[in-house]
Amino acid sequence: MLKKVQHLLPSELTEVLGRIPERLKDAVEEIRIRENRPLEISTGLAFWFVTPQGILQPNPENAYKPSPETCRKLLERVTNHSLYAMEEELRRGYITVAGGHRIGLAGRTVLEQGQVRGIRDIAAFNVRIAREVIGAAASLLPKLLDHQRRSLQSTLVIAPPQQGKTTLVRDLARAVSSGAWGHPSAMDWPGRKVGIVDERSEIAACVRGVPTFNVGPRTDVMDACPKAEGMMMMLRSMSPEIMIVDEIGREEDGDAILDASHAGVTVIATAHAKDLEDARGRPVLGRLLAAGAFQQCVELRRNGGSLMSRVLPAAAAGRAPAAREPTAWKGGDHHG
Repeated sequence: MLKKVQHLLPSELTEVLGRIPERLKDAVEEIRIRENRPLEISTGLAFWFVTPQGILQPNPENAYKPSPETCRKLLERVTNHSLYAMEEELRRGYITVAGGHRIGLAGRTVLEQGQVRGIRDIAAFNVRIAREVIGAAASLLPKLLDHQRRSLQSTLVIAPPQQGKTTLVRDLARAVSSGAWGHPSAMDWPGRKVGIVDERSEIAACVRGVPTFNVGPRTDVMDACPKAEGMMMMLRSMSPEIMIVDEIGREEDGDAILDASHAGVTVIATAHAKDLEDARGRPVLGRLLAAGAFQQCVELRRNGGSLMSRVLPAAAAGRAPAAREPTAWKGGDHHG
């Protein structure tokens, strides 16, 4: 996976990372670059510090420390040498680049009337490497079918960060848009019109509006658009039967999802939460669950290169008993 982002990295970093064991290069999911501090990578299974010789170790002693000049070069590359053009991304604390890779940023914030306008003195980066896993949703999809409507049930997918949510909904879009429902009784179901509102350009990884990931033949993408506004635009312009949106959490997101639900559109949404009960305690998610916007809830947990998942009735008052079962992801480790 390192090859996917090496064009973004200064030569000093590519040389060090190029020395890590070959068997681990494809497993790298995150590269954490901090000015004058130890270089760190994540393989999904563990976090490692990297020495100048490419040796991975659990402690930071003797690890390679990127210089201020290296960090400056990295910032210039990920912003295409134009911080001004990336003002909105900097305000949100991350930049999404071609391929769906997300570069998280940390530094000194710039405030305007008490609101964050951007980040300056950027001295820390988290390069999250996106990857496409065809078939990632194969074992889960049959559990989410709405047999009466020959479609999907509205579903909330919840998990802590980096557990595979984006990878999962991307593959759901591909499957249902293609009519690959994965169930014997759904063999003759047609593919459905899917609308993806991709605020961070991670689900479809569009370049000039064209998806670079396979999201299916009947899928339309509203790229780099705020979720709430994008959902309303999709409803008005593209008449989707299924709407997919990633990482909801604001009041306006909840209002837009309720509007889509009242319009008869199936909504597949992801959100950060530990589990269903945690989601119920969050203002926006709790309001949507109480309003019946979702029929099912999927909890996700990572287990090495596999995903542990369980499907719960979203409207249940408590946690319904359900077996937690491992779902093997093709290609081993994954990123979401």
